[in-house]
Amino acid sequence: MSVNIKPLADRVLVEPAAAEEKTAGGIFIPDTAKEKPQRGVVVAVGNGKPDEPMTVKVGDKVLYGKYSGSELALEGKDYLIMRESDILAIV
Repeated sequence: MSVNIKPLADRVLVEPAAAEEKTAGGIFIPDTAKEKPQRGVVVAVGNGKPDEPMTVKVGDKVLYGKYSGSELALEGKDYLIMRESDILAIV
């Protein structure tokens, strides 16, 4: 997975996971009721700040806050660009 964008400083480009299509019980969820995913895969990483090296790397699966980052459409795909501090965990 290669993109033509390089985040600056402590920013990270994340490709969100697809929203759930149906519940555990098998009920299909309409588009209007789908929750925004809170996990994704790191696609690009900035260089970090001089006093704070980056912890995440490309390919890491991460969890982030529900309203974290700015949405970005690039080459027909949706991404989120956020600060590394908005990432809650690597899974």
